[in-house]
Amino acid sequence: MSLAVLRSRALAGMEAPEVGVEVHLANGLPAFHIVGLAETEVKEARDRVRAAIQNAGYEMPAQRITVSLAPADLPKESGRFDLPIAIGILAASGQIPTRGLEQYEFAGELSLTGALRPIRGALAMTFAMQRSRAKARAFILPMENADEAALVREALIHPARSLSQVCSHLCAVSEEGRLPRHIAAALPLAPCYPDFAEVKGQQLAKRALEIAAAGAHSILLVGPPGSGKTMLASRFAGLLPRMTDEEALEAAAVQSLSGKFHAESWKVRPYRSPHHTSSGVALVGGGSVPRPGEISLAHCGVLFLDELTEFDRRVLEVLREPMESGKVTISRAARQADFPARFQLIAAMNPCPCGYLGHASQACRCPPDVILRYQGRLSGPLLDRIDMQIEVGAVAPEYLVEEASGEASSIIAARVEAAFQRQLARQKKSNQRLNTAEIDRWCRLERKAESTLRRSMNKFHWSARAYHRVLRVARTIADLDDASVIADRHVSEAIQYRRALRER
Repeated sequence: MSLAVLRSRALAGMEAPEVGVEVHLANGLPAFHIVGLAETEVKEARDRVRAAIQNAGYEMPAQRITVSLAPADLPKESGRFDLPIAIGILAASGQIPTRGLEQYEFAGELSLTGALRPIRGALAMTFAMQRSRAKARAFILPMENADEAALVREALIHPARSLSQVCSHLCAVSEEGRLPRHIAAALPLAPCYPDFAEVKGQQLAKRALEIAAAGAHSILLVGPPGSGKTMLASRFAGLLPRMTDEEALEAAAVQSLSGKFHAESWKVRPYRSPHHTSSGVALVGGGSVPRPGEISLAHCGVLFLDELTEFDRRVLEVLREPMESGKVTISRAARQADFPARFQLIAAMNPCPCGYLGHASQACRCPPDVILRYQGRLSGPLLDRIDMQIEVGAVAPEYLVEEASGEASSIIAARVEAAFQRQLARQKKSNQRLNTAEIDRWCRLERKAESTLRRSMNKFHWSARAYHRVLRVARTIADLDDASVIADRHVSEAIQYRRALRER
């Protein structure tokens, strides 16, 4: 038979659409053509495949070879199509049987020796295959990608080290000689995070971070140098509720797109801390072939922006839409890609250029207009989207010389988990994700609490967005208290976590 048809997958953002690899051999002068909107690295497969077939002990047909990657209008990139192209050529030339090819999907880059090299996006492709109508197919891919692909428990994964092994599997008439199904390696029983017990003092900040973790709220820490802002933020992920299997798969699939996923990080909340010189593309993603940025790599985890005011203002503005929608769309002339971006923002900054505004023992020497310009690097719309803004004061010397004796992360996390489960039982989502109608339904206020909130809104000139964010935070505080109705003390505490920088 001079025609063989196989299945593989492309990557388009978080999607991994199915690709048909059609190989046709025809009489004529020897030639090798690849069609179907293939990028340069895909077209270079001609040389890799030719050498791999010959070094694997097979014969490269001296015929006119045409490879079509369908659909033709879907961009194809990377070397993951090497393996299906090579298998298609061998099947079309009769060197291996064509029977059973429809039972598999193939992906893998070939070296010149015929060995299979790892690819990026293996988990995303397996995840997409399992959610599609092709879930009955098995996936043949490089051995190095087997552990991450096997995290999709229902998927049939057959890893191989070389082209020869794949051909032997397809030629085998019995179980002997076939590639075994790969079972995911043993995973860590529980993720390990830095402990909050190591943080001395800072009870107000710890309380605020507990509330932020319970309701998935964003938070801005404002304080002098050395007050422990970074130390607090680095331990925040240990307070968050345990990841569900679905969240873990989503987060791992995003990291797989960048080739940064490792099996030992399964169900560990992502923690991303980009440098303040990062560009907007680094944060949201981009490129001619769209790749996820830091906000997507922090999906279901923590995005920590230290020295917030040192970021370029235009870079920070790109956070506004993803903070509201939980996703980001990268549009290019030829393609568009959607990436999830449901992250929890923790930001830290100094109150002024010298850092000592409001310090108990260090005098601030910054003129008022310099302080305003410094704080003015953060736009009003961005601050409006940050749920909680708190002061982190300098740690008193008596705390520093004492042995750390704060609550362990596990104790705080237990309270956070209980509050989060109340939210799931009531509204099936975290408080931070409540829309306007759901806020009216679930954030019921006592009469005194309603009066307090109305006075604060008039005093601080809050926007409707700020008003709703205070209500969500108050709802979380009530959940930590296991209260069905938001009381005045809950609203009063939530208001204290909404301090505008320019009112300092």
